[in-house]
Amino acid sequence: MSEHGYEECLSPNIYFDSEHGCEAAKILPGEYYATARDMMLVTVLGSCVCACIRDRVSGVGGMNHFMLPDSGQDQGDLLGASARYGAYAMELLINQLLKMGAQRSNFEAKVFGGGAVLRGFTVSKVGERNAEFVLNFLRTEKIHIAARDMLDIYPRKVHYFPQSGLVRVKKLKKVHNDTIVGRESEYSARLRYSRMEGDVDLFE
Repeated sequence: MSEHGYEECLSPNIYFDSEHGCEAAKILPGEYYATARDMMLVTVLGSCVCACIRDRVSGVGGMNHFMLPDSGQDQGDLLGASARYGAYAMELLINQLLKMGAQRSNFEAKVFGGGAVLRGFTVSKVGERNAEFVLNFLRTEKIHIAARDMLDIYPRKVHYFPQSGLVRVKKLKKVHNDTIVGRESEYSARLRYSRMEGDVDLFE
C-alpha cells in the first residue's frame, strides 16, 4: 500500500499490459489518472493533447487527455471559455497529484499531441490551439517542460511511466485512425453541447 494514498481517477480502464509486463491505465478523451504506483499510463492522441506530470523525486505522477472546446470564435480565445476549460482539466490532474503527496516544486511535465488529424477541424486549427494552450499554461505555472512532441499530421500512442519519467511515443503513420477520429469527434461534440455553468473553480 502506497504511503501516498489511493489514486482517484476518471479512468476506469485498468488492465495488465503483457507487452510491458505491468499494470496499465488507458486514458480516453476527457479523462485523467494519477498514481503513486509503478505502472504505465497509455493514451492515443489525435488533435487532443495530454500532459504527463510527475514529482521527479517521489515518482507520483499522472496523465490527462483533453481538448479545448470549440467556442465558435476565432482562435486566440485564450482568455475565454475554452481556456478556462483547459485550465480546469490541467488543475484536476495537478491537484490530484498534490493530494497524493507530490510537491509542486518537483514537478516536471512532458506534453504530446495536437496533431492535425480531425477532418473538418483544420479551419479552427484545434490541434494548434490545444498545443499552444498546454505550453502556455505550464510556462505560466512555472512547471518545467522536460519533453514535448506536438503538432504534425499523425496520431500518437503515448506510453508513460510516472515512477521513472520514461515516455515512449509512437507516431501512427500507417494505422487506420477512424477510431481515433471518431472518438475525438464525439468528445468534441460533447464539449460543444455541454456548457460549463458559472465560474470554474481553479483550486487556487
